[in-house]
Amino acid sequence: MASDDDDDATSPATRPTMLGDTRTLSDQTDGANSGHITMEEPHRPKLFNRGTMRGESTKSISEALRLARTREEQETLLGDEELADDDGCYPPRKNDDPRVPNPHSWLPIYTTIHKIRRLVIASIDDPYSLDQLRSPRMNVAVIRPLVDHMYDPDDVSIVYCLLVNRIQFLREQSYQAHHQTVNITRANVCELIASRVLRRFDEDHEGRPGLLKVANVLVAGFEPFQNAPLEVIRNNRAASHWTVRWNLARPEYQHMLTALEVAIVSEAKSFLTTSACQKIVENVYRGRIIYTPTSFIDILPDHYKNRGISLYDPRKAPLLNQYRLIVPRTRNIIEACQFILLLVLYVLMMVTKAHTIGPKHLKFTIYELTFVVYATGWNLDEIASILEHGWTVHTENLWSFLDIAFVVIFWSYFGVRMHGLAHMDADTSKLAIDILSLAMPVMLPRLAFCLMPENMLFISLRAMMADFTFLTVLAVWCFGGFLIAMRWLSEGQDGYIPHSVGTIAKWMLWIWFGLDGTGVQRSVEMHWFLGPTLMITFAFLGNTLFLTILVAMLSNTYTNLAQNATEEIQFRRAVLTFEGVKSDALFAYRPPFNVIALIVLLPLKWMLSPRWFHKVNITAVRILNAPILLLVCAYERQYLWKRSRYLSPPRKHTWLTMWERFGAHGDLQAVFDTEPPQSVVDEMDDIDDILSDGGWDNGYVSALRARRGSRTMSVGSGVFGRNMSRDPALRSISGIRRRNTRDEMAGPDVAEV
Repeated sequence: MASDDDDDATSPATRPTMLGDTRTLSDQTDGANSGHITMEEPHRPKLFNRGTMRGESTKSISEALRLARTREEQETLLGDEELADDDGCYPPRKNDDPRVPNPHSWLPIYTTIHKIRRLVIASIDDPYSLDQLRSPRMNVAVIRPLVDHMYDPDDVSIVYCLLVNRIQFLREQSYQAHHQTVNITRANVCELIASRVLRRFDEDHEGRPGLLKVANVLVAGFEPFQNAPLEVIRNNRAASHWTVRWNLARPEYQHMLTALEVAIVSEAKSFLTTSACQKIVENVYRGRIIYTPTSFIDILPDHYKNRGISLYDPRKAPLLNQYRLIVPRTRNIIEACQFILLLVLYVLMMVTKAHTIGPKHLKFTIYELTFVVYATGWNLDEIASILEHGWTVHTENLWSFLDIAFVVIFWSYFGVRMHGLAHMDADTSKLAIDILSLAMPVMLPRLAFCLMPENMLFISLRAMMADFTFLTVLAVWCFGGFLIAMRWLSEGQDGYIPHSVGTIAKWMLWIWFGLDGTGVQRSVEMHWFLGPTLMITFAFLGNTLFLTILVAMLSNTYTNLAQNATEEIQFRRAVLTFEGVKSDALFAYRPPFNVIALIVLLPLKWMLSPRWFHKVNITAVRILNAPILLLVCAYERQYLWKRSRYLSPPRKHTWLTMWERFGAHGDLQAVFDTEPPQSVVDEMDDIDDILSDGGWDNGYVSALRARRGSRTMSVGSGVFGRNMSRDPALRSISGIRRRNTRDEMAGPDVAEV
């Protein structure tokens, strides 16, 4: 195999052949006899056809217009010819079976996961930053070939398998730090390829079937060991999961996760920011796309019916459709109203409580009793949310730490309150009310978080609270030695002036925040020299170094979040959407009726058949939620999907737009108000034909060169102009191609992965 230096020494007679020159040998001989070297205009190599090699960077004008129109039509109301079934699902079910079989059970998930792992490891063996991975050189050499190889329009599990590998690479990096950051690079490659593959699914599948196709990629459930060899299944899954054995989860969804959930767990924020992903997230959030979610534990399981991923037509659905209560947008509004009601009851209870210790603390007021009953149902809903998708997903919610804090405060109050009533102790009952008063600093911010979930201040505050808590724990750990040392010093004085641990800790805390210097003044009571030495050393380390580090950490956290504000907001939106789709029947009951449903319906679950339990459950849900269901139905039939008259171009006329039309720049707006006529569209198609394969022989390249005044075109265009040996950029491209050829010839095993 020749080296790169050998290419530079290639004879002039052979160079035109490499450059794509089509002259015959006789033409070259004639040119040599005449004493002049003549070269014909090189032909532009044909671009790869769409759908074979998906490496094109631009689309034709007509195709771009068609795709934009298709995306807009996906938001319109389903036509009369597209009939949905009596549940409002499109495409309609094929039979009356309550359960839809898994349409992706044939996919080789296990094999695909390990295939992708071998491909990524073979392709990436050095650490690169995310910006380097997105550079044109890495895109051409690594990313695009991997995307071309992995993309299969019939396999909707590719994105899931890529994100599973991302989690594994991140886990390996945390346990194998000696590999530098190569595993982080591989994880970023998996995320980048997943984004490209999802985009191709969105581009290749149009209309409402395409919307369903992309939805299957993101929210269909997949199992990592699906279609694995029998010995692998026997060694790794000898027993069923405990949630299945106790009938707490769906047996057919055992170990199943969605690509959207894996992206949230792995914090693949760049993937979740892509337009294709956000399109599905938005449609699921509004309830246009419906599916049966996977769950970890269902406290009140009702698994009689199982619908596949479908589009929802509110005109064909029943008026009282209980499944609309778990639509993320509807559930978000209901949860906000529930929390506001909880806050109102809490304030009424605290305002009307007894202010002096006495017999009034030994009995419940009507407001306290109402608050306790409602708060119990609200806490049950919160606990069920944690069990639904697991602790990891729940804590990604923006206000989850505030909800958990309220749960801890409420049950602490409830336990102390019951103890005081059992022992008829008014002081203990008063203490319970005092504990409950600590919930107000949690509930007011929780209301603000609920009303403004996409505010960057709140998103940053959540991340900064995590950093503050971490550094505070480290500070308490490190400075605990100062506290113990000063406590021991106070015991060694001649007069024995003991200072309790609480007193010394209070002095240290004041010094930590720079509030008071009493600890420095009183430190001589511990020891005339060692006491002030320890206290001043603590003041220097704590007030100066640790607080400076804290401010720097919080500033860096806020700066990073502000720079990636769009990713953070869309990541939180994806978390809110995924967590809002619930499968547990308990979420269909409003507090405190969910407590009653748990007490009454859970025993019936073991007494009735699945069909009759489903009937009892939906009857109770429809009766208790009838006003809400009617409001939701009336709204969705009018506003869930856009009408055809609302399609572009917009026809909104306001006084401001009318005034702008009289200005100097009115034509800039008016040119887009109407669709171009057919003659203009035909002219666009003619331009597309010129820019496509067959139009480059008509002198269009020469016209572009003459206009630009140059005989060479960019390397990315595929037209090579002057001598390759004189152009280092072209030599580098040729070297990359030769190295790729050598790798294919020398490494057949890699090509077969």
